[in-house]
Amino acid sequence: QLQLVESGGGLVQPGGSLTLSCAASGPLQFFAVAWFRQDPEKGRTGVSCISTQNNAEYVDSVKGRFSISRDKNQNTVYLQMNSLKPEDTAVYYCAARLTAVEKYDYWGQGTQVTVSA
Repeated sequence: QLQLVESGGGLVQPGGSLTLSCAASGPLQFFAVAWFRQDPEKGRTGVSCISTQNNAEYVDSVKGRFSISRDKNQNTVYLQMNSLKPEDTAVYYCAARLTAVEKYDYWGQGTQVTVSA
């Protein structure tokens, strides 16, 4: 059973940066990985995803500000978040799925990101 653990959340001022990490209990080379965020108003929404071929996609609201990547050992996926805005405040979750499966079956516990002056 693949386990995912997020870290790197915290309180940051508008315009600041954070890097979230998603550490897996095993290699992620056969998994697509995504970052989602959840807040009380919007519910859970997708933020970014990276394929096994390292193709990245982003929701429009974070394009040009966020960057998703994998480490060389394929056990960790990062979400670099720059120029943060108050509307980026949410609990961020990473999730993984095997490429042959559409549903994200593996989820982390989440990490809180708060953007506030």
